[in-house]
Amino acid sequence: MVEQAVKVKHAGTPGRRAVDRQDILHILDAHVGDRGGLIAILEEIQSRYGYLPEPALRIVSEETGRSLVDIYGIATFYRAFSLVPRGVHLVCACLGTACHVRGAPRVVDELESQLGIHAGETTPDGKFTLETVNCLGACALGPVVVIDGRYFSKVSRSDIRQLLEDAAAGLDPAASRNVESTFPIETACPRCNHSLTDARTLVDGLPAARMILAVNGAVGPCHLSSLYGGTGLVCALEAPEGTVGRFYCPRCQSELESNESCDDCGAPMARLNVRGGGMVHVCRRRGCHAQRLDLDV
Repeated sequence: MVEQAVKVKHAGTPGRRAVDRQDILHILDAHVGDRGGLIAILEEIQSRYGYLPEPALRIVSEETGRSLVDIYGIATFYRAFSLVPRGVHLVCACLGTACHVRGAPRVVDELESQLGIHAGETTPDGKFTLETVNCLGACALGPVVVIDGRYFSKVSRSDIRQLLEDAAAGLDPAASRNVESTFPIETACPRCNHSLTDARTLVDGLPAARMILAVNGAVGPCHLSSLYGGTGLVCALEAPEGTVGRFYCPRCQSELESNESCDDCGAPMARLNVRGGGMVHVCRRRGCHAQRLDLDV
């Protein structure tokens, strides 16, 4: 029960993983010459530790020659980064206009009551972090709550207890009755912030995301479904199943690279920014349709 989890949190906060200098040096070595530069380094550190520990940032400053002020400036400018530890489970509720008029404030009140914390806080046991955002880009589904990257649509106060119990038990939230597995998102290049949407080409009935694909020495345009969870892909190149390609922005020519690997097949992923906040990672292996949405909270 969620009440039991909340009571346990008063027992104290578990120790956080100590920063290993060699671990940070390995991350820096892996990004020598990386076009993503400091942002890519910070992304990997946060992926490793769950947030950006101060000792890690000091090591980055010492080894790269970048001032600590500059590094903190980047870490605080991009809301996807966190300077404080987050919980094992990230709960994010939308308070945008469409969700607000459908009762989102009452949903947030219930989340705060069930977890015993306010928005922006983490339970002392480190299990849950509660955040709110102004828009998640799924206005027709409101009120929207996202738990560990899974969207839950039309959430009411009576749904909260079960959703939190499912997350605390480690169950797949997709089994919940009101999970929305596909919904449209607008993507942009992480480098130049140019929208990738191409209104002239429809995939899955919606304007697709246009990119440049490089595979087996050939280069050509491709269009990816703008549905998160969609599998549609229109490509001018012949790419056999299992082929791993590279995606590039059609405007600035930067590679849409990610530091993440696919949970399903282990292949590298591509990263696209999501308008309204966050980023989506898509597997670069032809035939694998794995995606992961990271919220910008």
